Amino acid sequence: MTVPERSSPTATESESPAAPTASRNPMTRGLTFLFAAAGGAAVGNLYWAQPLLGFIAGDLHASTAAAGWLITATQIGYAAGILLLVPLGDVRDRRGLVPLMMLCSAVALLLCALAPSFGILLAAITLLGVTTVSGQLLAPLAGDLADDDTRGTVVGTVVSGLLTGILVSRTFSGLIAGFAGWRAMYVGAAAAAVVFAALLRRGIPSLPPKSRIPYPALIASVGTAVRRERAVRWTLVLGATAFAAFTMFWTALTFLLSAPPFGYSVTEIGLFGLVGVAGALAARRAGRLHDRGMSLPATGVAWALALAAFVLAAFAGHSVALVVVVIVLLDIAVQGVNLLNQSRMFAVSDEMRSRLNTAFVTSNFVGGAVGSAVASELWGRGGWTSVTVAGMALSAFALVVWALGLRGPLVVVPRSR
Repeated sequence: MTVPERSSPTATESESPAAPTASRNPMTRGLTFLFAAAGGAAVGNLYWAQPLLGFIAGDLHASTAAAGWLITATQIGYAAGILLLVPLGDVRDRRGLVPLMMLCSAVALLLCALAPSFGILLAAITLLGVTTVSGQLLAPLAGDLADDDTRGTVVGTVVSGLLTGILVSRTFSGLIAGFAGWRAMYVGAAAAAVVFAALLRRGIPSLPPKSRIPYPALIASVGTAVRRERAVRWTLVLGATAFAAFTMFWTALTFLLSAPPFGYSVTEIGLFGLVGVAGALAARRAGRLHDRGMSLPATGVAWALALAAFVLAAFAGHSVALVVVVIVLLDIAVQGVNLLNQSRMFAVSDEMRSRLNTAFVTSNFVGGAVGSAVASELWGRGGWTSVTVAGMALSAFALVVWALGLRGPLVVVPRSR
């Protein structure tokens, strides 16, 4: 497999002569959709609690403000898991690593289901964030198995599955909690993780490690890649901004829909996740734009759409129809940005895709943690209006970064082998 844009390996790693290639390990359509489904189920673990915050707070005798920290703690744990565990994808056989991570997340999900107090749930849900990294091991693996001409489309499908999992998780959690309670949601998610672990163990080909490098040097090389590649640094800024805006919106939307004039139940709030799926499916086409060399122009269009969505959101505080339109527009924009950013990152180096993905997703979910925390503060100070104004500011900032990046900083420079 020849990848025109790549970085040379660091001095501390040696290239495996049996590194996998797309021709020897083709990324079939069935395997692509298995990766998308399994990744979506994994990343959905981060968001089961989001529409249930008031429900959980009441059951465990915690305040609504304290319940908001469940989302923040999950995302902080996830960022730690991405940083410490996902780089192993470059030095371990992922046929064993990915199912192992899914089984670990199943254990954490059961701990959440059995938590007798809010404090224990907070600890268990943080552990869940650390262990639920399977989706971010699968995305770079998909990039390794795909050929050059379809890599953007394949990665786009897998990442779209991850993002769809974020949205569908809200719907499932609301529906199941409405019938069987919030603990049943975590039991069901644990069972699903075990099933996907078995399917992936059978479906992933056994691949030799791409590099041989000690664990401390492996983690350090993530920072080396970020420092060395200017396009990586600028892409990380856009990714973190997108997830901050995305998580801020969805966290605040829970507060908006549960309060007057809407007053929706957790089941009804969960159904709004189905609206976002339309955006996720549309954003899947962003991978094809990357394959056609239109990654950077499409990124600018997506950010302009995000800005328009937040402007419209400012007028949606009393209209469920406008809320639905805003969800669709914002999800198309943010998920399109995410797919384009990740495909561009994978073009930097074929030997360091897991580590580049580590930097990308860690940055994204630190931004997401900030966004969810800021949403609670903004809601308390200025309600829905303050949240939408903040979203406009974030979108405008990203557009400025994108415009400046077109002059060179966001362009991936081809490297010779």
